[in-house]
Amino acid sequence: MAYIGLISDTHNYFDEKVRSFLEPVDEIWHAGDFGSLATADSIAAFKPLKGVYGNCDGTDVRSAYPYVQLMETGGKRILMTHIGGFPGRYDHKALQLIYAHRPDIFVCGHSHILRVMNDKRLGMLVLNPGACGIQGFHAVRTALRFRIEDGRIFDMEVAEWKRQADLHALDGNE
Repeated sequence: MAYIGLISDTHNYFDEKVRSFLEPVDEIWHAGDFGSLATADSIAAFKPLKGVYGNCDGTDVRSAYPYVQLMETGGKRILMTHIGGFPGRYDHKALQLIYAHRPDIFVCGHSHILRVMNDKRLGMLVLNPGACGIQGFHAVRTALRFRIEDGRIFDMEVAEWKRQADLHALDGNE
C-alpha cells in the first residue's frame, strides 16, 4: 500500500502546516511550480518526492524534474503534468498525453483550484490539489493525501489553510 501526499504550486513556500499534514505519508507528489530547486530539495529531504516542473519554474527545476511523470503505484497507472485542466476542459497537450497513456489517475496543478473529479468518459480520476503556497489569487491553500492499494484509491483527505492568515504571519501581523 502507498500513502501519497499530493501538492502543487508551492511557489517557494513549504511551511510547517503543510509538513504536518504530509508527515504520515510515504511519498509526496508535486504537480509543478515548485518555485525553486531549493524548495524542491527541501521537500525531497522531508519525504521521497516525485514531481514535474511548472510554467513558473526556472531552468534549475526543469533540469531536475520532467514535464511529465508516468508512474505505476498500487495497481494504478498515473499521469502527472502541471497544466492539465479538467473533464470537458483539458489543455490540448494534456489531452494528447491522456489519449497516449490512458491513465487511471490524471494529476495536474496550475489552476490553484482544488478538484477531485471522475471523468467517466475517459475512465479516470482527475486530481488537482490546488495550491499549497501563498502566491496567487486563491483564498485557501490546499493539499491532498490518500492511499492506493490493489487498484483502489481510498481514505482521501483534504487539508485547507486560510492564505490570508499566512500572508499576515509573514508580515509579522499575526
